[in-house]
Amino acid sequence: MTSRSSTEPHRASTPLELFFDLTFVVAVAQAGSRLVHSLAEGHPGHGIAGYLLVFFAIWWAWVNFTWFASAYDCDDPLYRVATLVQITGVLVLAAGVPRAFENSDYTVAIVGYLIMRLALTFQWLRAAHDETDPAARRTALRYAAGLVLVQIGWVVLLLLPDAAWNWGFPPLAIAEMAVPAIAERRHPTTWHPHHIAERYGLFTIIMLGESVSAATVAIQTALDDQAALDELLPIAAGGLLIVFAAYWIYFAAPIHEYLESGQQAFLWGYGHYVIFGSAAAIGAGLEVAVEQAVGEAHISDLAAAASVTIPAGLFLVATWALHARHHKRGAAQQVLLPAAAVLVLACTFLGEAAVPAAGAVAALTVAAGVALSARQGEGAGDVDPHGERVSEAD
Repeated sequence: MTSRSSTEPHRASTPLELFFDLTFVVAVAQAGSRLVHSLAEGHPGHGIAGYLLVFFAIWWAWVNFTWFASAYDCDDPLYRVATLVQITGVLVLAAGVPRAFENSDYTVAIVGYLIMRLALTFQWLRAAHDETDPAARRTALRYAAGLVLVQIGWVVLLLLPDAAWNWGFPPLAIAEMAVPAIAERRHPTTWHPHHIAERYGLFTIIMLGESVSAATVAIQTALDDQAALDELLPIAAGGLLIVFAAYWIYFAAPIHEYLESGQQAFLWGYGHYVIFGSAAAIGAGLEVAVEQAVGEAHISDLAAAASVTIPAGLFLVATWALHARHHKRGAAQQVLLPAAAVLVLACTFLGEAAVPAAGAVAALTVAAGVALSARQGEGAGDVDPHGERVSEAD
């Protein structure tokens, strides 16, 4: 297992990577359903705090594997077995989400993380053993040591009283994110920019898929409850427009050209915690809006609307700040997404019309973006399905 080239042509996600991503659907769905329950019952503080904590664990587990695979995926039997062990850890983590969310019992989740970390540490040690470059070997060993030290910290925190999580989680989360920065300070791994961009794009689609599922629930509920048909169909339509717009905006331009340095890549990669988390939370918000429409939620119309508009607005701002602004030309293009986020948040105060209004704003934002791009000669046809620029002749 030696490092792959960062300029390797035609580098694409493997079936094993896609299988790995699929297992996270279970964990994200568990976190989303608990968020829905907390918001619908009028406990936003508990729900949002629990969601942010649990989603961090889900997101960081995915990040660890993705960047390692971009640099060292050799796809031999030993690598596959180690990855399948990590998948088992993800499933254990998913099983522990309800306990972590409802009872602050993180035992099962930590066990799942321990399984994943043992396999990933083995992968880094294997990479260090097989590396021919001494600098790359030291980087791999620093990764392995960092993973072990931080995991010991989580186990120790698990053994302490429950109150210890209030002060123990933030420094350990910071330590987690510091491991790659420290390990790659002198010699970065050979992650592949195009591959990383594709991997993040695919995971964004999985997060948006949670919202598509929520819109489907709205339609199904409307068909089953004819009395609420007039309220539920606009929610479903507005939710779909938001999700479709989110997809369009995220994939409007390729990003791999921007990922030229480790510092840029770290900021972009870490910032996707907000993009992924808000994309999945849109779906949870739509389910809350549906429950409010059929009288099953115990919150105000304003709170139900905010469950959708806040994550939607956050997605727009985060996507602009981390992803889209690097390709914008001129003040009109730069201000479009932040202005759209403000308008989406303003829709919160429209009561029952909030979700369809936010969907309309999202759709108009896409239309305005296409029009501005066309005026400057950046038509939608300039980007192929793989994110590469193509000419008019192509």
